[in-house]
Amino acid sequence: MSTVAFHTLGCKVNHYETEAIWQLFKEQGYERSEFDRHSDVYVINTCTVTNTGDKKSRQVIRRAVRQNPDAVICVTGCYAQTSPAEIMAIPGVDIVVGTQDRTKLLGYIEQYKRERKPINAVGNIMKNRVYEELDVPSFTDHTRASLKIQEGCNNFCTFCIIPWARGLMRSRDPKEVVRQAQQLVDAGYQEIVLTGIHTGGYGEDLKNYNLAQLLRDLEMEVTGLKRLRISSIEASQLADEVIDVLQKSNIVVRHLHIPIQSGSNTVLKRMRRKYTMEFFADRLIQLRKALPDLAITSDVIVGFPGETEEEFMETYHFINGHKFSELHVFPYSQRTGTPAARMEDQIDENIKNERVHRLIALNDQLAKEYASQFEGELLEIIPEERFKEDPDSGLMEGYTDNYLRVVIPGDESLIGKIVKVKITKAGYPYNEGQFVRVMEELVV
Repeated sequence: MSTVAFHTLGCKVNHYETEAIWQLFKEQGYERSEFDRHSDVYVINTCTVTNTGDKKSRQVIRRAVRQNPDAVICVTGCYAQTSPAEIMAIPGVDIVVGTQDRTKLLGYIEQYKRERKPINAVGNIMKNRVYEELDVPSFTDHTRASLKIQEGCNNFCTFCIIPWARGLMRSRDPKEVVRQAQQLVDAGYQEIVLTGIHTGGYGEDLKNYNLAQLLRDLEMEVTGLKRLRISSIEASQLADEVIDVLQKSNIVVRHLHIPIQSGSNTVLKRMRRKYTMEFFADRLIQLRKALPDLAITSDVIVGFPGETEEEFMETYHFINGHKFSELHVFPYSQRTGTPAARMEDQIDENIKNERVHRLIALNDQLAKEYASQFEGELLEIIPEERFKEDPDSGLMEGYTDNYLRVVIPGDESLIGKIVKVKITKAGYPYNEGQFVRVMEELVV
């Protein structure tokens, strides 16, 4: 029996797509093997969001070639899409497929075995207007199931290469989304995370259908779904109708990830972001009215070209004033091929790092403040794995619907179930909890 090994770099969407590609191999009778073992086929799903992503991708490709020089080496993903020639030039690479036509991968492998000629199957992603259906009925190693609902992005922010790697916005057929969601619930998943390259833009290319409608349809039509999470949504996509759905829903969780990137209007303009801080603030105020306990997490880029101390402090004060519950803080990194990489006034690395540290300190303070509201409260978690910091402690960890990481005494039998816990000690990066009971079992 032929074996295939996978290595995924980058974001959740890539991890989702690796699972989908694995399904295709499984249907053809392949067995999955570990990446650091001898395998007949290696599939490397690459990332290109930063120059480092490219570099790491190249290192992993070379590792696969060293492992088994006779294996068929397939490279896919974003870096494959933007720089196929660079990848084809790495000795030992046999097949390059970008971020489309992955369903043809097994056909390319057969073709390669016959002809023994390297195949570059990367086409122009900008011409693609069709969502590529890739099914994932279950996940190898997760208790939260991802469900990809859209592809591509029309925003062209000045720091970002992704539209060139993923193409323009394309939404998945709502019927397919509902069907796939039901399949995941039937496979035993209690929580589904809606994901995509620009998830909140779902429906912008569909007639008379939008994200709010999809959320309603998932709640009405999927039997047994307990939790629905949106992986990320832009402020500009938080229409009143979406906020209304969040307020009324029994399954959409009390957590939104809304990337802010900067809290300064002048920086946002240079980034070519589609909102002002006044608009962002208004959306946050409306959300909090609708859902007082809502956890709002965000991404921030520090040290964007030309960022002054005043502009940085605008970001700092905005985040502090609006009480975000957790931040992902990134120092700006020059991505070759983007307008921002060519801008004057690149910020010194030491200044960037110093600002990053200030924001991380703020994050720790805000995260603790948010968690402390729930000390002594009863919440529900879905245990996912043993406590990462101390796997032999007899503790399990999982997340509440409002994205608090909670650690409780327990064993593997709790994984994937909904467990009621009492928060005994709030903190960050995790909270301590006490097991109360397992909620009613899901009948599959």
